[in-house]
Amino acid sequence: MISQVFILSSKGDHLIYKDFRGEAGKDAVNKFYEMVTALTGGQPPVVMKHKELHFVHIRQGGLYWVATTKADASPFTIIEFLNRLTALVKDYCGCLLEKSVQMNFALIYELLDEVVDFGYIQTTSTDILKNFIQTEAVSSKPFSLFDLSNVGLFGADTQQNKVAPSAAATRPIVSSQGEQGSKNEIFVDVIERMSVVIGANGVLMKADIEGEIRVKCYMPSCSEMRIGLNEEFSIGKSQLSGYGAAVRVDECSFHQAVRLDEFDTYRILKVCPSQGEQTVMQYQLCDDLPTAPPFRLFPSIERDSGGRYRTLFIHLPLLSLFSPSLFSSLSQELSSPDQSAELQPKNKAVHWEIPRFPGGAQLSALFKLEVSGLSAASLQEVGPVSLSFELPKYTCTGLQIRFLRLSPIQPGPSQRWVRYVTHSDSYTIRI
Repeated sequence: MISQVFILSSKGDHLIYKDFRGEAGKDAVNKFYEMVTALTGGQPPVVMKHKELHFVHIRQGGLYWVATTKADASPFTIIEFLNRLTALVKDYCGCLLEKSVQMNFALIYELLDEVVDFGYIQTTSTDILKNFIQTEAVSSKPFSLFDLSNVGLFGADTQQNKVAPSAAATRPIVSSQGEQGSKNEIFVDVIERMSVVIGANGVLMKADIEGEIRVKCYMPSCSEMRIGLNEEFSIGKSQLSGYGAAVRVDECSFHQAVRLDEFDTYRILKVCPSQGEQTVMQYQLCDDLPTAPPFRLFPSIERDSGGRYRTLFIHLPLLSLFSPSLFSSLSQELSSPDQSAELQPKNKAVHWEIPRFPGGAQLSALFKLEVSGLSAASLQEVGPVSLSFELPKYTCTGLQIRFLRLSPIQPGPSQRWVRYVTHSDSYTIRI
């Protein structure tokens, strides 16, 4: 049973507020933000309590999505509800940016009225809600790392006439008649997130990959879609057979709407996609990576003890090991669009920004730090190095989409786009 639902910006601005039961005052919004910002360290707890009121929240699109309850409700149920609410807003508004939420506040309030009745969840189905939602979405074009003339979006060639606009997959699923965004399209994303730990000697100590195949459909009349994966796709330690490139994962799960009658033999997923976005397949691979990690670092540290201030020299040669046709963008702890470095004494960190890094290349940086009271024992506190990046058109597992077929054949022009992207979830190199 949900008492309130509200959405806050990262600065605490009130974007959406809906009170279903009148059990808690509007001051609960300010109290939540005080609690979540007063915490120090890492990620704040998902569930927090103030007196008799429980706060359950998630972070999506840089926003706080919060539900409150006074009842003895399951926190997992409320978390699942918030995740589905963000998916609904993304389907109807196009994206989850603060600007999009502000421009579509009337639409979001209408969604909340249909989804929750007096604190009880009614439905989160995009197809069902289409029959009741009347408010038109206002589209806003967000910034995209793929909005580059020489980067093939969704796996397309780099010729300008073959590249989809950067906002093509971030428009609302329901568009006004005659709009350019109302054409029939299907987007399939293969998304992988890496968690890697590399020792100071360069040995790979831990590597985990979590991946998913995500489908966003703008076709109202598609009865079946067939997604062909690598023929040489294996789950677990089973023996591989066939002639294609070998791809192995440890675990694999599928959406309940996916039919697997052709999966064991032909590695084909059959699904009847509804309008909107859904994850049709999730997979995981641990430790045994088919290829080397995309980045390697070979750090060296020297100490000069002369003078009043002792100097620490840190040399960081960074090497990219992926194909030269790919590009990455390091985005964690970065400060400006040009390659630069910044010392942040509060965090005891040096932030090095590389806005663009071609594959097969090597970059290096030499940092000279003047530190008072530097000792040999202080060198043990240096490190580790953390990288955050995004690699388009690249998967660490090698998973590929062989084909994407729709039935029945769609009348009129239709487009099918496939995108591969790898994110760094946690990429740590010890020194």
